[in-house]
Amino acid sequence: MEKLLRNSFMFLSRNKMLTRLAKKYGLQFGASRFVAGDTIGLAIKVIKELNQKGLVVTLDHLGEFIEDEEEARKMADHCIKTIQSIGKCELQSQLSLKLTSMGLDISDNVVIENMSRILEEAQKHNVFVTIDMEDHSRCEKTLKIFKQLKKEYDHIGTVVQAYLYRTVYDIDELNEYKANLRLVKGAYKESPKVAFPEKAAVDENFKHIIKMHLLNGHFTAVATHDDKIIDYTKNLVKEYNIPKQQYEFQMLYGIRTEKQLELVKEGYQVRVYVPYGDDWYGYFMRRMAERPANVAFVAKGIFRK
Repeated sequence: MEKLLRNSFMFLSRNKMLTRLAKKYGLQFGASRFVAGDTIGLAIKVIKELNQKGLVVTLDHLGEFIEDEEEARKMADHCIKTIQSIGKCELQSQLSLKLTSMGLDISDNVVIENMSRILEEAQKHNVFVTIDMEDHSRCEKTLKIFKQLKKEYDHIGTVVQAYLYRTVYDIDELNEYKANLRLVKGAYKESPKVAFPEKAAVDENFKHIIKMHLLNGHFTAVATHDDKIIDYTKNLVKEYNIPKQQYEFQMLYGIRTEKQLELVKEGYQVRVYVPYGDDWYGYFMRRMAERPANVAFVAKGIFRK
């Protein structure tokens, strides 16, 4: 049943008609638990509250699968305004974005142009930018563009996914770039030809790449809500005496908030991934696919009086 639910939500996440409807009707049916509103003003309010609790943030203006050059430029403009807001309000926040929102499906030149504008502005405000990873079909292009940009800009990182077979080789290649990486399990539906189909194998590979990247000596963001992976990381950094400046834990806004604060009290840096904007539908569906508990929460929200 759980697998069927996951597959259904992953299928729905790619439905463009439903995405348009979601934009039209706004954050309803529980989405506001995972998305910090549809405006930068609402997102800033959330970030300030999180910062006051000792949590740092990466802010994402939601958007993906853009196929129009002008729309991609507008998305880049939104990211620039987000960076300016982070700087102006002196928020403890970075920026995350998807290359499909910058025109990845249009041309590399469009992406590079938009990313260069964003990174120039981020440099002015001392804001770090992370390129989110998307589905396997876009992985190679994403890493290629990241490597190109990393040669010119230091304040940029990207994401690798533990469920892909290729990830250990990608980390090897990224070693020479001294890449700041967010390590995740992966949230897209992928073929067993390219990804581990079983959770146990994904978990083992996750542990492997965490150790691999930490011992390479580069900054490692361990993005997980899994206690076993968290405890593994704690033990690993203790065993190898890895300084706290070299790693952090990352979690999603609205998920395991008590655990986030617990880790902060223990002295770990915790970064909360805070999405905002009206293009929330695909992100929300993937959160539903990840955990059946999320579905139950939303169902309660719909039928609660």
